[in-house]
Amino acid sequence: MSLSANVSEKAALIWAIADKLTGVYKPHEYGEVILPLTVIRRFDCILADTKDAVLEKYESVKNLPMRDVLLRNASGKAFYNISKFTFERLLDDPDNIEANFRDYLNGFSDNVQDILQKFKFDGQITTMANKGILYIVIKEFTTPKANLHPDVISNLEMGYIFEEIIRRFSESHNEDAGQHYTPREVIQLMVNILFYDDNDMLSGNNVAKTIYDPACGTGGMLSVAEEYLHQLNASTELMAFGQELNDQTFAICKADMLIKGNNADFIKDGNTLSDDQFEGQTFDYILSNPPFGREWKNEKAAVETEAKRGYAGRFGPGLPAASDGQMLFLLTAISKMKEPKDGGSRIAIIHNGSPLFTGDAGSGPSEIRKYILEHDLLEAIIALPNDIFYNTGIATYIWVLSNKKAGTRREGKVQLINANGLYEKRRKALGNKRNDIPESAIQEITRLYGDFAESEISKIFDNADFGFTKITVERPLRYNYSTAEERIQRLSETDVLDDMRGFGEYNPPYRLWQQALRTIDQTKNFDNRTEFYNEVKHAIDLAGLSGYMVDFDIVEQFCRQEDDTSEIVLKRGKPVPSTAKRDTENVPLKEDIQAYFERDVLPFAPDAWIDEKKSKVGYEIPFTRYFYRYEAPKPSEEIMQEILAIEAELEGALAEVFGA
Repeated sequence: MSLSANVSEKAALIWAIADKLTGVYKPHEYGEVILPLTVIRRFDCILADTKDAVLEKYESVKNLPMRDVLLRNASGKAFYNISKFTFERLLDDPDNIEANFRDYLNGFSDNVQDILQKFKFDGQITTMANKGILYIVIKEFTTPKANLHPDVISNLEMGYIFEEIIRRFSESHNEDAGQHYTPREVIQLMVNILFYDDNDMLSGNNVAKTIYDPACGTGGMLSVAEEYLHQLNASTELMAFGQELNDQTFAICKADMLIKGNNADFIKDGNTLSDDQFEGQTFDYILSNPPFGREWKNEKAAVETEAKRGYAGRFGPGLPAASDGQMLFLLTAISKMKEPKDGGSRIAIIHNGSPLFTGDAGSGPSEIRKYILEHDLLEAIIALPNDIFYNTGIATYIWVLSNKKAGTRREGKVQLINANGLYEKRRKALGNKRNDIPESAIQEITRLYGDFAESEISKIFDNADFGFTKITVERPLRYNYSTAEERIQRLSETDVLDDMRGFGEYNPPYRLWQQALRTIDQTKNFDNRTEFYNEVKHAIDLAGLSGYMVDFDIVEQFCRQEDDTSEIVLKRGKPVPSTAKRDTENVPLKEDIQAYFERDVLPFAPDAWIDEKKSKVGYEIPFTRYFYRYEAPKPSEEIMQEILAIEAELEGALAEVFGA
């Protein structure tokens, strides 16, 4: 039986135990019982072989200060249980099942107690006991279908089973299953690439490396990375560090680390964005699939406070929009990179399309891209097939970053790999996951990355190819002036009267102004402000309103209109720019701005100029543009034939229905 089939079958058998919860729990609540019991049962099976030895050791060391270390040695694991009970022994006393089960749980070492607390399982014990199903459920977990002994289920398989149960729980809860874990084939691809250039270094004896995931979920990424390294070199030690916000998935991740004999103390709970549990620490490798498209308003105060520290904190390059926090995880990953002099670091992190292009020059996202590219941190971006994640069908990308490109062929370069078409259809969809990346595709993508060569789906660019200078193109303000009736009438509009000091309750009444202005030739346009001013002054003098020429600026606002044929408005001898005609142009960094301006702007706007004070450098990565292939539309005759064929088919179907 294949690994995936064995995992699915075992997870389904365990999930079937939920049938015993019917009536007491609603379907969307089953996971709150099944998940923690699966973890506890796994602990129980692992400790079974040394159970009696631990109990014997406990009697002799229970009063010693070093008993914790001695009991771990006795169990042969990083955890232990000093209760006389096991799942099987609990069945010997059905009448006291609740008290005995609590005694059993209290017998676990402190590192397991933290896991149990995160599951908030105590209330479920009370509920099941009160409803008379606690004994029944525990009995179900002692049957062969729930045998989770390491001889039957490997650590790798157990990790898969945890995730499959979470997926089922999330589906029944109408919840976002994909927030908890990433498809294993995606992780395998990320790990392949993350360690691609380090094979020689990792082939030595007793190599120890660190890996970090700022949104570790159930720890799937950390587990696959460890498995891969052990395949390369069995003596390699990979110390896994991670932080997770969700209590249940944190508990499973920590449990998984304990089960594998890793240091579970390196798995922290809490909000990575607002409460970094690894501040100041750096790691050899970072990989993650952070949540994307989710707001970070709840963390805004803490994030902005840290951002004020500049590059002394994580968010010095800039902040993304509050509606999407994925780039904050990207900055967190970058902040955890070791200095190149200390060996440097590499990152593989998943994003949707937004971080590639969202935000104009000078915005937070653009400044983050600018920092990454100008510091030559980006190695590659790989476009994944659609519909490979459980919770979304949108386009996703793996970003590969490194701060040790210097002296390599990748220095100053970025590789884009369009692996969108490298997938196979699933026979049955899992949520939004309709496609898989087969092993052959994983190897092909890895090869493309390693070859670092141009092909139909692999393109290589200079860092500067993604940069541009956003220039502001100004054109001079030009007005014509007129006392045409529609312009004079604007002086009597209510909102105008409320805003303009020269009218309303002030004297002279606006109607007297209107009468005076009507004495000027209403068919004439003036293209010179001074000439118009003189005409208005003359009309006002004749009307006896000469003391109110201070209001000319107000009148002017409603009697003028922009006109390309009129004279340029000057202020202190310089042209005043027209806000209505202001435009921007994105000039590629590799192109001379003045040459671009003279070629693409001046022929169409000879009076234009660049306001250099407003120029900003921005970066974007228009991934799909580089791989766009034009497909000619079908000939109209072919489309017509298809329409006629459909109509004929419909007519035939209707004839069958109505017996025509």
